[in-house]
Amino acid sequence: MTALLDVRDLSVRFAMPRPSLFAPRPHLEAVRQVSFTLERGEALGIVGESGSGKTTTAMAAIRLVNAAGGQVLFDGEDLLGLDEKAMRARRRDIQLIFQDPYSSLDPRARVADIVREPMDLMQIGTPAERRRRVGELFELVGLRPDQMNLFPHQFSGGQRQRISIARALATHPRLVVCDEPVSALDVAIQAQILNLLARLKAELGLSYLFISHDLGVVWHVCDHVAVMYLGQIVESGPRDALFETPQHPYTQALLAAAPSLARRKSRGYVRPVKVSGDPAGPIGQRTGCPFAGRCPRVRDLCRDTAPALTRQGPTDVACHFPGPPD
Repeated sequence: MTALLDVRDLSVRFAMPRPSLFAPRPHLEAVRQVSFTLERGEALGIVGESGSGKTTTAMAAIRLVNAAGGQVLFDGEDLLGLDEKAMRARRRDIQLIFQDPYSSLDPRARVADIVREPMDLMQIGTPAERRRRVGELFELVGLRPDQMNLFPHQFSGGQRQRISIARALATHPRLVVCDEPVSALDVAIQAQILNLLARLKAELGLSYLFISHDLGVVWHVCDHVAVMYLGQIVESGPRDALFETPQHPYTQALLAAAPSLARRKSRGYVRPVKVSGDPAGPIGQRTGCPFAGRCPRVRDLCRDTAPALTRQGPTDVACHFPGPPD
């Protein structure tokens, strides 16, 4: 059986202004030949610092950002090769939960209309069936039927995100992209939303592509994790293996800096990795390892030759000298 989502060598580049009238146009390489798979009923977390390319990768995979190259196979069908009509038909299988519940809901629409809108746009069911489905979704995400005719400003942040989740589920999707869905919420509310997402995944058999910078959130929701740095995946593997025995220095540094993991006895952050310096610029060609300028293990080979993502123990690592912290 094929994976639900199989991303192969996905690249995204953005044209930048010319430095002068006759100079060649530079490009920002936001995503560089990223590959990963997502199995049915599982959650893959993509983590990294701000600017690492994790959100751009997810948006390009569902064609909300134009890709410069690669393949995105959904159920064996390349989404990047579909015309607009065929891609529109695929949208019912792929939905998105936005980061900010305060700006992602139309303030002038009643929440029942907001949740029903995807079904209206895709002409799913009769009007009566759509109204019934909205009621079912409100109950599913923990909202009351008497709240259906209210406006978004009458709800708290956590309730608004529940509305966003209900809207994403309206078309019976198989893949839900979660773009930092709890980062704008209070910590106590975050736990409620994460528990809701975990329950829906188990009950409905959903697959999540989960974008986050919070490793504690990823630990709670995801089955597999991919770590991105400067538009590339530097380590990926099963959640437990990556958290317990991280092989890449950047993964170890992320775990060391995660306050939400402070109580876990994970070898990944017991001995913090010292990282200094700033990331290399994303514009233009780059040789060697993207982390070479900040890595405490760097050698001449790292500066000259880019490491390939290969299996190193329990995870796949793009590092010439992987292993536990020194």
